[in-house]
Amino acid sequence: MKFQVTPSILAWLAAACLACGYAAPALSQTTTGESKPVIGINLDLNTEGSKYSISARYLDAIVRAGGIALLVPPMSAAELSQVLPNLDGMLMIGGDDYPPSSYGQKTEAKTSVMAPARSQFDLLVVRSVLDQPPMPYLGICAGSQVLNIGSGGELIQDIPTAKPESKVAHSGKNGWQGSAAGSHVVTLHSASKLATIYAGKPLAFAVPTSHHQCVSRLGKDLQVAATTDDGVTEAIEVPGDRFVVGVQWHPERDFENNSVLFAELIKQARAYRALKAKAALKSVAVGN
Repeated sequence: MKFQVTPSILAWLAAACLACGYAAPALSQTTTGESKPVIGINLDLNTEGSKYSISARYLDAIVRAGGIALLVPPMSAAELSQVLPNLDGMLMIGGDDYPPSSYGQKTEAKTSVMAPARSQFDLLVVRSVLDQPPMPYLGICAGSQVLNIGSGGELIQDIPTAKPESKVAHSGKNGWQGSAAGSHVVTLHSASKLATIYAGKPLAFAVPTSHHQCVSRLGKDLQVAATTDDGVTEAIEVPGDRFVVGVQWHPERDFENNSVLFAELIKQARAYRALKAKAALKSVAVGN
């Protein structure tokens, strides 16, 4: 199921949420009285720029993991700078292809470029989040690709074209733009953050998948965290303690087997929220 709304409605909703102070600690609390972290989620946008959409699975995954999902439509840099401090984490979703010009390439025949308003905003979000350590970030499919692009990396525009010998099915039988995902095995790198998150699970396991692009040249400060048998990069991450992770597969389509990934996002978002609250209290104390 997908939610679909018009840009004007989404802009009104975003303004209403801000006016109501949606990120205030009293908005929603767990049974222990602890406030839930707010996770921003970007939106897909049709090529005409007239309709936003998102799979409900993304929102469900955040809610089931213990967070509040807040839809964030494209906006200006000034507006994002006002919104971002109210978010405790960011989830970037799948979609069409980012323009190859954003990573120094010409558009190839199999590339299906997304709406410019979305691609421009997504890149702005990634770069803004990376500039706000330790704000956590989880990129799924296209959300992983834009993490790499936003860090200065490049993509393979079409895996079947670049790797005709590959026997790995990176998308479903109706292609990467079909509604049904495929399935293949990914192998986590043993020293990666993802391997720690998925501890207790074999390093190699099957995931839902629906993509035709992948990382070619890694962006700055990123490392490969998972691959497939044909050598395709299936996950990237920032080394160290900070939670900045991109997975090429679709964990929201198999929540039970990927719940630990969303749980870690919420855990890190809760820690970031607490850090911001502590800094705010310190600022008030200094001001007094």
